[in-house]
Amino acid sequence: QVSLLESGGGLVQPGGSLRLSCSVSGIPVRNYHMGWFRQAPGKDREFVAASSRPGVTAFYGQSVEGRFTISRDNNNRMVYLQMSNLKPEDTAVYYCASSSTALSGIRQARMYNYWGQGTQVTVSS
Repeated sequence: QVSLLESGGGLVQPGGSLRLSCSVSGIPVRNYHMGWFRQAPGKDREFVAASSRPGVTAFYGQSVEGRFTISRDNNNRMVYLQMSNLKPEDTAVYYCASSSTALSGIRQARMYNYWGQGTQVTVSS
């Protein structure tokens, strides 16, 4: 059974930092593209970042480029999202996801096979 479990969300002030973690079981992480998406109330799910298998290349959404960093530990089946200089508009539920499809779809939520349940990130003073 495949499971992705996010942790590390919470309330942070603007300009602050958080690190999200995603613990994966049931699949070999090194064989999957791993991504982070987010969804704010009333908005569509948005691509945040992804790491191509087995961790060679990172991709970022335009709104987080230069502030967020994705990393992975294939041996321990963990994926991380380091978020810095957080802004109120970063407030959302953040989801970890895995994809076994082509690299060309790495920014598209519909190309991901498995999803976690999400962790809330709130940026507010």
